[in-house]
Amino acid sequence: MTNTANADTEIRPFSVTISDAALDDLRNRLNNTRFADTVPGAGWERGVPTGYLRELTAYWAEKFDWPAVEARLGTYPQFTTTIDGQNVHFLHIRSPHADATPLLLLHGWPGTVLDFNDMIGPLTDPAAHGAGDAPAFHLVIPSLPGHGFSGPVTETGWNDGRIAHAMAELMRRLGYDGYGVHGGDHGAFIAPRIGRDDAEHVIGLHVNSLVTFPTGDPADMAALTDADKDRLARMKKFQDDGSAYMQLAGSRPNTLAQLLADSPVAQLAWIVEKYQEWTDSAKALPEDAIDRDKILATVTIYWLTDTAHSVANYYYERFHDVAMFAPQAKGTTPTGIAVFSAGDYAIRPFAEKTHNVVHWSEFYDGGHFPALEVPQLLTGDIREFFQTLPR
Repeated sequence: MTNTANADTEIRPFSVTISDAALDDLRNRLNNTRFADTVPGAGWERGVPTGYLRELTAYWAEKFDWPAVEARLGTYPQFTTTIDGQNVHFLHIRSPHADATPLLLLHGWPGTVLDFNDMIGPLTDPAAHGAGDAPAFHLVIPSLPGHGFSGPVTETGWNDGRIAHAMAELMRRLGYDGYGVHGGDHGAFIAPRIGRDDAEHVIGLHVNSLVTFPTGDPADMAALTDADKDRLARMKKFQDDGSAYMQLAGSRPNTLAQLLADSPVAQLAWIVEKYQEWTDSAKALPEDAIDRDKILATVTIYWLTDTAHSVANYYYERFHDVAMFAPQAKGTTPTGIAVFSAGDYAIRPFAEKTHNVVHWSEFYDGGHFPALEVPQLLTGDIREFFQTLPR
């Protein structure tokens, strides 16, 4: 690992500019896709239906407005810096309130910095968004190393611990001595790690989509509520019938990466399947839960930045990290956990064995992607949690 004391610590302004050639190449690939035949009558239970994928691909090629995405990103101050030899891209939006709390927001996969777009205004300037008494935040929103505009990782070893170290270094480099962290999906693994490794600076951490596992204690199992048992059963179903993507990425990332690097429609199918399966189960199609253009913005970013292989290798690093699921002491950082019914399997008695849980919320709208599905609920819960913490 590179010694950050001797590394390039410059923070450089950044703007997203994609060449016409790259966009023309994308459109040509979309228009020349060879779609797979499917078994008549097959639905989402076998993966993305070809008819749906064909229609979504045509929309992507003909109607999706990438310049509008660039313009939206351009409204935020963006920067890059080098940490541990890796380029790190981030948004840094300071609140107009001088006493605002610094907050690190961590996306997951599939996800980008744009996941938090609808939360930026309400979190940085609550008074301007109808919540005058709510706490305000200075926001740091990085593209995780190997994801999106941070670009591909340039060496092996970028696991959760190394990313947590890089994120803590980013906050130190920006001059934040005390800060909070929120994360979902990948971020729900990384945020608690930051809370452990940088406990003297992290005032609190808030997560959704936290993964919890049975403790092995019969008393814990006997105390489970019906809702807890339902979550445990859904987690078992996910492991049995929904985790193939993770097993493939975690065991053969290079093979998967070649498929995704050569075909934007493969990238689209790979990602949109997750939006279908992990969003609010009451929604029939992915775009019923998340705006179609937001889904395509995410897919386009992963395509244009050529980071599919880095994402796949991130799962490999996690699967082969001996420290990942090793027994560890209970964390001391105050922790808030938001559980969204369709996309979370977190069980409080299990969570309390390893985290200092001081705040627990359960919601019946939204799924695995609350920042995109129900941003107002996630924003409110982040506010409520941090408002209770000493600063």
